[in-house]
Amino acid sequence: MGLTKTEIFTEEQNRLAVLLKAIAHPARIAILQQIIKANACICGDLVDELGLAQPTISQHLKELKNAGLIQGTIEGVSVCYCINPEVWESLNKELTLFFGSVKNGCC
Repeated sequence: MGLTKTEIFTEEQNRLAVLLKAIAHPARIAILQQIIKANACICGDLVDELGLAQPTISQHLKELKNAGLIQGTIEGVSVCYCINPEVWESLNKELTLFFGSVKNGCC
């Protein structure tokens, strides 16, 4: 099997794929929705809100943070997470362009 040849794609295509892959899990969508709903940094409420185990939440938060969708700050012994506004706005623009590029169906 060959390696994935990301170098044959544009930087924008690769970045969009990374962001969408990070979002492509129902738990991560639920986490993002909770953070957006709170309209603030979330420190420890996600376990209670989502009913998932702390290690599961932590792994999903790590994936979202690695993709740049969220950012975290350390406050005492807690890490608080919020939406990364620059990346979120960039994703919004890229998806708007991507979905808006279809004028008519082909069939």
